[in-house]
This record gives sequence, structure tokens and C-alpha cells, in this order.
Amino acid sequence: MTKKISVVIPLYNEEAVIEQTYTRLKDVMETLAMDYELLFVNDGSKDKTLQLVQALSFADKHVKCLAFSRNFGHQIAITAGTDYASGDAVVVIDADLQDPPELIPEMIQKWQDGFDVVYAKRIKRNGESFFKKWSAKMFYRTLHRLTDVEIPVDTGDFRLMDKKVYTELKKINEKNPFVRGLVSWLGFQQVALEYEREERAAGETKYPLKKMIKLSLDGLTSFSHQPLKIASYAGVVLSIAGFIYMLVVLFQTLFTATTVNGWSSIIIIQLLFSGFVLIILGMIGEYIGRIYDEVKDRPLYIVEASYGFEQRETVRWMNQQQNQG
Repeated sequence: MTKKISVVIPLYNEEAVIEQTYTRLKDVMETLAMDYELLFVNDGSKDKTLQLVQALSFADKHVKCLAFSRNFGHQIAITAGTDYASGDAVVVIDADLQDPPELIPEMIQKWQDGFDVVYAKRIKRNGESFFKKWSAKMFYRTLHRLTDVEIPVDTGDFRLMDKKVYTELKKINEKNPFVRGLVSWLGFQQVALEYEREERAAGETKYPLKKMIKLSLDGLTSFSHQPLKIASYAGVVLSIAGFIYMLVVLFQTLFTATTVNGWSSIIIIQLLFSGFVLIILGMIGEYIGRIYDEVKDRPLYIVEASYGFEQRETVRWMNQQQNQG
């Protein structure tokens, strides 16, 4: 029986690159002796991305498209793609072509060799600023040190997952998913495939600093409670420092005439403690906010329209969601 590969491509304002992305993906997939589907997930784009993909779905039976009612976020778009995928394996790849589609056959070969997850590991990042490279490096290594889950460093969402893996992924209903961490948490046989990341083919990055910070917070709060322990560790350190400072002041008062008059030292200490308390409250707030999101139990995303799907496939997926609920 012929195997089928589902390629999930999240989209947000990618009109400048969508034709090139489709062409390169199709050229790669046509070389394989496998059935395939290109599943584009339009994450509330405000340009002509949806119209372009819609036209592709009418012209090519291998192209399918989900259109969100608004922008829900990159990680949720990936989640929706795996929810609707029908292949024996899923490949997740961004539309900007920084991750080369030509690597997919090598991923499939490792999958056929028996691995359940094949993730692409960046050994070089071309066309990115020093700050982005440095911040990404620090984030991955910090996350690796703080979590008990072995989340590979220098990896994104470009990966292949066997059907049994993404089927288990569907059962996880987190409202702030960190997909690459969840896949690592699931386990199974995983292997890295090294590559050089290219410059964006066209358009602008969809991960500015604000979104990078949110993704970092999602990763840290989803897989580590170590930040909450900082209060305990820092409290001990500050208490010891305060006790030592008290001894110094007593010594100066009793045995010297160098006691400093005024409130400068008190104000400095007060500012330090106040800043520390606010940082800890912010950390606690991040965790509480995520608990609040989970308790509300709103739908993770809303599909406004779908193109290229058979009606029975959509009905089957809706029934699965109702059964899980």
C-alpha cells in the first residue's frame, strides 16, 4: 500500500513567497513514490495569501487549505494542520523557505529506517542578525538546562512525525502549545538531521521580538517550574546579604565614626527588594495567566473556511473532536 505524506505549512501574510514555496514543495514531493498532500493553514493573513492558496487548491488536487477566522498564532496553526492531516507521516515546514524543502526526502528516508520523529537541527543560520542568533542560542540552552524534558537545542518546528506521534499530539489540548517541546515530551524514537538555514526567500519575518518573547515564555512555563523557585533561592541569598550588611553597620556604629548619615543605603536596599518582588510577581502572573487560559477552555482555533477537503474528512475530524471532548 502506498504511503502518504502530509506537509503542513502555516501561513501569515506570505503572498510574496507562496508561489515559490508551492513550486519547490511540489517539485520535491513529485520525486517521491508516495501520495502526498500540501496542507496550508492561513493564520488570518491580511494580504492576498488566502486567495493565492485558494486558487492553488482549485488547480491542484494535492493542495488543501484551512482558513482561520483571525490570527491565532504560529504554534496553533501547526496544531490545526496536524489535526486535519491524513498522512502516514506529517512534515511541518514554514513558508518562508528558510528551511529547505529539499531536505524532506532525507527525513522520509530516516523515517523509513525506523525513526518516529526526524527533526532538523540548524548548524548555521544565514541572513539573521547577530541579536537574533545570540538570543535564540541563549533561549535554547536556558530551556535545555531548566527542563527535565530533553528538548534538542538549535531546532525549530521543521520536522517529520510518524502518524502515531501526531495522533498522540492531537490529544494534548494546551491553550499555549509549544509544539517542538511537546513532541520531545511525547518520546518515541527521534533523530536529528543537520542542515544550514537559509535566508528568507521574500517578505518580512513573522517573528519580531514580541512574538519571540512570547514563544520563549510558552516554552519555559510549559516545561519548567524552575522560575518559581528563583524566589526561594534569591530570598536566601538576600537574607544572608542583609545579615552581613547589618553586622557591618553595627560594627561601624559601635567602633568607628564612619557611620553614613542619611537614607541613601535604605533607599537603595528598598529599590532592590521592590524590583525583585515585582519580578517574582511577574513570573507568578505568567503561570497564573496560563492556568486561566486552560480553565476557560475556549476552542484553540476557529476554521472559517476550508478548501480542497472532501466533506467526509471534515465531518470525521469534527466527530473525533466531539469524542475527545
